[in-house]
Amino acid sequence: MYDYNETFSKSAAQFADVAANANRLALENAEKVFGLHLAALENNVNATFAFANELISVRDAEGLKAVWPKGIQIARTNVERSFGATQEAFADSVKTSEAIGALAKAQYEQASSQVKAEVAKAAKAASKSGK
Repeated sequence: MYDYNETFSKSAAQFADVAANANRLALENAEKVFGLHLAALENNVNATFAFANELISVRDAEGLKAVWPKGIQIARTNVERSFGATQEAFADSVKTSEAIGALAKAQYEQASSQVKAEVAKAAKAASKSGK
């Protein structure tokens, strides 16, 4: 007689392993993305506060004219840094999604081959018992 419990247990264990691997990949990606954005934010805040300290020391219009281009450059650099972190995070997320998709595809192919093997075994057993 065919043991359904054993087959179900094997399938459930395989699914749990794949799900654990997918979760691990997703968490690693989230950690990396968070780290990228946190580093960019830290650099942006440091640059902004450094400029703010210079801006506080300005006492007249001529001093403001001298500092103004530096403020625009810092703002531009901050935007570029944030955009670069976002692009890198997106690229990493795409790679992670592809890796999770590959895991799911491998799981599907493995389960499909197991089902085909079990069906062939059952068909062979049925043909032997029918003779």
